Amino acid sequence: MHIVTKNIICNQETFTLTNQRALYWESEDALVLSDLHVGKSAHFRKHGIPIPDNVLIKDLERLKALIAFFKPKTILIVGDLFHAEFNTDVAHFKIWLQQFPNINFELIIGNHDRLSVALYKDLNITIHRPKKRIKKTSFVHDNVKSNENEFIISGHTHPGVIIKGKGKQFIKLPCYQVSSNQLILPAFSLFTGLNTKNSPKESVNYAFTSQGIYKI
Repeated sequence: MHIVTKNIICNQETFTLTNQRALYWESEDALVLSDLHVGKSAHFRKHGIPIPDNVLIKDLERLKALIAFFKPKTILIVGDLFHAEFNTDVAHFKIWLQQFPNINFELIIGNHDRLSVALYKDLNITIHRPKKRIKKTSFVHDNVKSNENEFIISGHTHPGVIIKGKGKQFIKLPCYQVSSNQLILPAFSLFTGLNTKNSPKESVNYAFTSQGIYKI
């Protein structure tokens, strides 16, 4: 896996975007991502939809590579770590977590995070409702109005952009959406759609591929 990085400055803080659907905040030694949706593929299989069982495995391999690259002390998931009920994917994730006993896993509760508080405790995941604030940066799953001097990092919308070519050719790419008071993270899981219609006003899109990050 090829990890590409790009530093941006938001509200006097430097964040390192990656082409692997997560950012790194060096001053806090934190890897930040959103919308992993653990359990989504098993949920669909349970209801008769034949989704490959390696969907989660690929997402977790990518997360493990990012952990090896940045060696963070904290992983902050900005909502929708899980997708639905406890299932075989969640059981697999519980075993996967045991590789990282020295990393603090923290979760801002999202609309899909409906597991019991006892289970989060069993997984050794610290939960926050409705947001977590570090210095002047607040992490919240869905879009909210920020206070003056407060910068918001959120997820939920699964942002993407359409890049048009000659004729009727086009490609959709995931992206980070960045404005003066907010950064919207791409969905970390590959098993999600792309929302290309709801870009905040005056936002800059940082689209990415396996080879690079591009300001659009």
